[in-house]
Amino acid sequence: MPSRYTIKTFVENGYYHVYNRGVEKRKIFEDSQDYKVLLNYFKEALLPSPKLDDLKTIFTLQGTSFRGVRRLPKNFHQKVNLIAYCLMPNHFHLLLHQTERENIEGFMRSVFTRYSTFFNKKYQRVGPLFQGIYKAAPIQDDSYLLHLTRYVHQNPSEHNLDIKKAYSSYADYLGLRNTKWIRPEVVLIFFKSQTLPLLKKYNDYRSFVEGYKKDSREILGNLILED
Repeated sequence: MPSRYTIKTFVENGYYHVYNRGVEKRKIFEDSQDYKVLLNYFKEALLPSPKLDDLKTIFTLQGTSFRGVRRLPKNFHQKVNLIAYCLMPNHFHLLLHQTERENIEGFMRSVFTRYSTFFNKKYQRVGPLFQGIYKAAPIQDDSYLLHLTRYVHQNPSEHNLDIKKAYSSYADYLGLRNTKWIRPEVVLIFFKSQTLPLLKKYNDYRSFVEGYKKDSREILGNLILED
């Protein structure tokens, strides 16, 4: 029987918690360059495509020179929004929003095929890098979305890592960084509107993440995805 959430039902304008880990729980990031390469793939996929005229270069093929554009990776600007992320040595968490039903599938296939190819070439390995098909759980309401960002940003602490130094979007949520292809405002607006009752005790996102007492796992249940 397939694992829960490996068979996915994607909907238009849906929010999803996406998770995967290395095959046999192996590392999928060996050094800082590996993290940065994947983050750059996110950037290329999520920012607007550059103008083709700006990308044209001179290249030679069989002795003949041409001016043109080399093949570009697929672009998902305004199709997929990255709400939050955390990259760990052997797994990752993404909170994604899509505008149309098939966008997340295309995004995941494009970005992680590129990354697997890069990783296997760099480390001279063959075969799958990830443990089967990624999991994607639908996020049904704002409170779950809020708690999932907390869980994702606290994930490093469960592995004895500093959440402020991790490869995650936490710094963007704290206003310490402004990454153009991450959308923290989708969640931070909750603190301005105070529409969620649980936030009445918290002035800002940091106080919620670091001060909320209840374990996110108790609230989120199957949305956690890790097993």
